[in-house]
Amino acid sequence: MNVLVVHNFYQQGGGEDAVFRAETGALREHGVNVVTHTVHNDSIGEGNRLGTALGTVWNARAARTLADLVERHGSEVVHFHNTFPLISPAAYRAVRARGAAVVQTLHNYRLLCANGTLFRDGHVCEACVGRTPPWPAVRHACYRGSRAGSGVVAAMLTTHRLLRTYERHVDLYVALTEFARGKLIEGGLPGDKLVVKPNFLTGAAEDVGPEPTEPYALFVGRLSPEKGTGTLLRAWRKLGAWLPLRVVGDGPLGPQVEAAARDLPGVEWLGRQPPARVAELMRGAKVLVFPSEWYEGFPMTLLEAFAAGLPVVASGHGSMPGIVEHGVTGRLFRPGDPDDLAAQVRWMLDHPGEHARMRAAARQAYETRYTAGRNVEELLGIYRQAATRRGQAGVLPTRGSFS
Repeated sequence: MNVLVVHNFYQQGGGEDAVFRAETGALREHGVNVVTHTVHNDSIGEGNRLGTALGTVWNARAARTLADLVERHGSEVVHFHNTFPLISPAAYRAVRARGAAVVQTLHNYRLLCANGTLFRDGHVCEACVGRTPPWPAVRHACYRGSRAGSGVVAAMLTTHRLLRTYERHVDLYVALTEFARGKLIEGGLPGDKLVVKPNFLTGAAEDVGPEPTEPYALFVGRLSPEKGTGTLLRAWRKLGAWLPLRVVGDGPLGPQVEAAARDLPGVEWLGRQPPARVAELMRGAKVLVFPSEWYEGFPMTLLEAFAAGLPVVASGHGSMPGIVEHGVTGRLFRPGDPDDLAAQVRWMLDHPGEHARMRAAARQAYETRYTAGRNVEELLGIYRQAATRRGQAGVLPTRGSFS
């Protein structure tokens, strides 16, 4: 099978970039002929905002480039991870016109929401779900606090919904969880084209180490409102003297974490750390705290915790109940409630026998669901299904229609 994998890197790296690299690497290791095409938002110049805006809606040059790559390499499947903003959905039509099947992994909620998170002003927001045009996004300046930028994203979504691009020119979508699949169907994507495949982890330790002797809780992630940083700090005003907290990461709420590290007993801010150090911290922790307040996709941090045999206390909404099984691989708490977060952490450490069982269950979850081998099998099945659908779809218009 010849596969072309396409990705638009953001200026600030994250989980999508890691998944793109991990999947392409795993496919190659399993003998798949993979060609990649990437662009990076660092190339966006201040002096060409109009061109970037127009290209976000319809980028004919990027479409031609990808169509040519399909012809040159005989690509049977084109797998898109991210097309925003430098590739545009016009690329779907272009590569299908060359006979390739189209697969799109949906790492976030961009097709429903201008900022991709379904989160605004400190709370979950679904005002634009199923709405065309998505005017609330423009009114509230949801994309980077800019009405102009939000208008561009709204124009992209509206244009391709009206052209039925998302329905006609994508053979299969990959949602990361059942929750995300349901939300995307609610937003208008065809359910028969939405399959679920979780993220996975490469290079995990072969076994779980001994029970930590110096207990501490661990947070790993961006320090921002949607990640629940405020809830985390409020919970540790109750827990700090009882259980130390180590915070890994940075972000706009870094100053608040820095102040808490000075003022609250037991809170330590470690800033950004390399992957090897994060893995070491996970092996030594008692619990990973994951207080996110937006509808997360499928955080790699949780997979890293499971691979380390580290139970998780997570906010109990969105995709989290489908990843962290309450009472099995961790505990769930009411989102945004620091008292319940503190109570769930206390419960876990007050029940050492249950904690030990959760450590084993977390590792088992990784081994049975989230390894590279399992993931590649599922991904190849998705490619075969997409190729079959593409063969049944007939011939679409040729190059002249999108140039």
